[in-house]
Order: sequence, then C-alpha cells, then structure tokens
Amino acid sequence: VQLVESGGGMVQPGGSLRLSCAASGFTFSSYHMSWVRQAPGKGPEWVSGINPGGGSTYYADSVKGRFTISRDNAKNTLYLQMNSLKPEDTALYYCASLMPGVDITTTSLKDFGSWGQGTQVTVSS
Repeated sequence: VQLVESGGGMVQPGGSLRLSCAASGFTFSSYHMSWVRQAPGKGPEWVSGINPGGGSTYYADSVKGRFTISRDNAKNTLYLQMNSLKPEDTALYYCASLMPGVDITTTSLKDFGSWGQGTQVTVSS
C-alpha cells in the first residue's frame, strides 16, 4: 500500500499549484480520500475530501472557492488544484485514504488506511 504525493513547490501569493497523489497496492476506487496539511509548529488541518466515485467533494472553509479536489480512478490518482494561494497555505500537504465509516474531516492517523510522506507547498513573495 503506497501513496506518493507530488507537485508541491514555492509560489508567490496569488499563484497556483496542482498536487497529485499516486496510489498503489489497494483498490483506490473504493475509498474516500482526503488532503490534510500541517504547517510548521501546528497540528494537522483537514483540507478537502472526496467520495469514492468523485461525485461528492468537501472543503474546509479556509480553502473553499480556491481549491478543487478531484480523482481519476482509472489512473489511481488523487488531485488538488490550488488557486489564489496565500502565505497561510504554506504547509506540508499529504493525502490519505480513509477507513470505512470515519468522518471525512478526520486528521487522526488511526482513521487513515494509508497516507503519504507529503509534498511541501510554500507561498511567499
């Protein structure tokens, strides 16, 4: 079971990035998936979630209207399109598969079936 994030980097405020999360070793299309981020010195923050089919998406208020989560089950890949980035979006972003029945906004590792190592996003001028 493996999740590998990519697409992070440094961007100026107002810029955009697209994160990807490549999944392997499990039936990706059967799982709710989430993006979670953690800024230096802070606890994990749930960012966004999506149901197995991709038809239902969920966002934290802090990113609503700026970020878009999506998935391609044929490619076993999860995405996060991030627009209008702000310095407060700076964090390590990681994807996670969720255990059945848990709250999609969870940030507890015990609720994750698997999670990646993360990709760093830095928003700075």
